[in-house]
Amino acid sequence: MELRNIAIIAHVDHGKTTLVDELLKQSGSFRDNQAVAERAMDSNDIERERGITILAKCTSLEWGGARINIVDTPGHADFGGEVERILSMVDGVVLLVDAAEGPMPQTKFVTSKALALGLRPIVVLNKVDKHDAEPSRALNEVFDLFANLGADDEQLDFPVLYASGRNGWADNELDGPRKDLTALYELVIKHVPEPKQIARRSEPFQMLATTLSADPFIGRILTGRVEAGTLRAGETIKALSRDGERLEQFRVSKVLAYRGLVMTPIDAAEAGDIVTLAGMTKATVADTLCALEIDTSLPAQPIDPPTISITFGINDSPLAGKEGTKVQSRVIRERLMKEAEINVAIKVTDTPSGDAFEVAGRGELQMGVLIENMRREGFELSISRPRVLFQEIDGVRHEPVEEVTIDVDDEYTGPVIEKLTGPRKGDLLEMKPAGAGKTRIIAHVPSRGLIGYHGQFMTDTRGTGVLNRVFHGWTPHKGPIEGRRQGVLISMESGISVAYAMWKLEDRGHFFIGVQEPVYTGMIIGEHSRDNDLEVNPLKGKQLTNVRASGTDEAVRLTTPVKLSLEQCIAYIDDDELVEVTPKSVRMRKRHLDPHERKRSAKAS
Repeated sequence: MELRNIAIIAHVDHGKTTLVDELLKQSGSFRDNQAVAERAMDSNDIERERGITILAKCTSLEWGGARINIVDTPGHADFGGEVERILSMVDGVVLLVDAAEGPMPQTKFVTSKALALGLRPIVVLNKVDKHDAEPSRALNEVFDLFANLGADDEQLDFPVLYASGRNGWADNELDGPRKDLTALYELVIKHVPEPKQIARRSEPFQMLATTLSADPFIGRILTGRVEAGTLRAGETIKALSRDGERLEQFRVSKVLAYRGLVMTPIDAAEAGDIVTLAGMTKATVADTLCALEIDTSLPAQPIDPPTISITFGINDSPLAGKEGTKVQSRVIRERLMKEAEINVAIKVTDTPSGDAFEVAGRGELQMGVLIENMRREGFELSISRPRVLFQEIDGVRHEPVEEVTIDVDDEYTGPVIEKLTGPRKGDLLEMKPAGAGKTRIIAHVPSRGLIGYHGQFMTDTRGTGVLNRVFHGWTPHKGPIEGRRQGVLISMESGISVAYAMWKLEDRGHFFIGVQEPVYTGMIIGEHSRDNDLEVNPLKGKQLTNVRASGTDEAVRLTTPVKLSLEQCIAYIDDDELVEVTPKSVRMRKRHLDPHERKRSAKAS
């Protein structure tokens, strides 16, 4: 049977997971009466809620006597650690571009990696039936993007298909018959080469581990492409680290491969195929699994360094332990170490105190997803403000810079440019029209300047702007960047908030909590209207007297509180504050709950 390995690249929300659903349906991977979830490849709850792909997934289908292995890659740069290694196990890529939006920053990030590996893309212009689609403009932008990324002549001579993933058709011409996806299947088989590893099936077994996961029944499992030889379940092989050190020798308990969306045991893993092995205890991503007689490891992609770090600590607030079941530092450490093992873009280190852990990763979204997963598992945590990690290059301190692409209505371009280039120390690269009444702004902004900017951006653009960011590189340190302008309202008492007290405090700022909510001394309950912190009492009830007169009791009408999401809280807090995360609540608090300790700490710093 012929074999093809392809990856699908697209920006968030350009429809790649929906297209894979249709490819599986039309190839007969599902029975006619089988109930299949929409966006079947996004299996994780958070992926479904946010509409993004976080983990790379494999699937496989048969069409016209050939097996096509498809890898669905994450579009978000925060999960870029996955993308580079996935591309090293495929022989072709399908680049999916929204015909209205054109190529976007995360398309650029993954495409640059694919072109650098010498892969020749197939370009699919998706959503061409949308009312604002401009396929010819999008196609020109794709060509310009390839040229800017240094594509060679072969890569620039790419085939193009026009498609609608949701309606399940792809055609070579824009005004084609629009029936099904046959044109895409045919083009993949014609344009993508067979894996060159097939010629090495008689050699000793070798495979590079690309992704790691855990199965509750068979334990640790590694997925990758077989580089040489064949392997059957029950055979003994060994694992070598990236620098050739022998890690372990183990018996392969299972050889699995995807057939449709289901992982099924197969007789043998053959060179060129993408398979999953079980039985190891130590081997991890970027290690080489090979026959016992081999002593050299396969070259592996270097892993991009982390750019931000957050401290995960135990929850030591007065409300600790009331909502979560996993509160001890030992349990938190085990969970973080397990995450670092599976997710190679994350680094975990212990702090000197022993009850908190430094977690370094690629971005706020990646950290937000990890914290959200942990709170759903029953953990209680206290989270610090993200800190940007610096690098010493030639004796000069460098900081990470991100390329920010913003699509915004023309009337809001002024405040957006002013905020990015002024206090946040960004450099404006280009500004161009992007369709009716919209402008596209591209700028390089230090990662420090983007922490906490998203909420302000949504306010400045009345919720209509779209902001995308991708790691660009390192630049010499740009000096101090100012943080939050306003102070906060801090509760000076512990108890349950009272409507009358909050009504009397409304002129001091706006609240993050409602009435009848538990509060404690040192908890942040709102934003002050001025730039200093203010201690207030949200528990003070009305003093009752025995004198009654009509008109003295005014009706208490409170403004609706501003409820911040987990990511907004993490971006909002200052260095002397923490976010308390439990399975049911997200609260903000001062690091030192006692007001005297806060004053001492402020003097010391």
